Amino acid sequence: MKWHFEEFIYGSIDGAVTTFAIVAGVVGAGLSPGIILILGFANLFADGFSMAAANYQSSKARNEYIEMKRKQEEWEIDNLAEQEREEIREIYAKKGFKEELLEEVVKVITSKRKVWVDTMMKEELGLIEGDKRPLDSSLSTFFGFNVIGLIPLIPFMILITIGVDSNYDAFMYSTILVALAFFLVGSIKGKIVKKSKIKSGLFTLIIGGIAAVLAYSIGYALNSIL
Repeated sequence: MKWHFEEFIYGSIDGAVTTFAIVAGVVGAGLSPGIILILGFANLFADGFSMAAANYQSSKARNEYIEMKRKQEEWEIDNLAEQEREEIREIYAKKGFKEELLEEVVKVITSKRKVWVDTMMKEELGLIEGDKRPLDSSLSTFFGFNVIGLIPLIPFMILITIGVDSNYDAFMYSTILVALAFFLVGSIKGKIVKKSKIKSGLFTLIIGGIAAVLAYSIGYALNSIL
């Protein structure tokens, strides 16, 4: 398996946000720690699998689409060579190439079939082929979702194990841990996309915090009404 950090980060953020939102909502509703763990773990595996499956399908569909377009371009080059050569000429003319230099560029590109096809794929269709396997991508998402998504549940697991039945204490520790996780994951995302790690970490922390406040408020309100 080839690890894909982009998908891992994506799954991590979603896993932490959704699981902590469930924790906050259930705590707000005043339900027992056991209910929190049941709903939390159900979300981890069900939602994590759903995300991974969606990632797999979308990655597979994109690869199949790119493969189809490549075969189409190959057919056009084999059967409509002059038309395709003129398209290359137009593409590079728009880039500022003129006269002899333009003709030399066209000659070089069209002299090698793979280079010709690659150029048409990128310049005409805007498609760039990657080396990501759908299975690797989906597994990276699944592991990210479950590993980081587990963090909000850890304090409840520990306190239940040692016999402490306190939502308040567990929720307090859960909040601290997940806040650190939000900031860390956001910082790593910022490093990957070459943006400010601090700003990215704070942004992820804010998004997660908003989701948690909304979930807690809804749970608290429903508990008061019902």
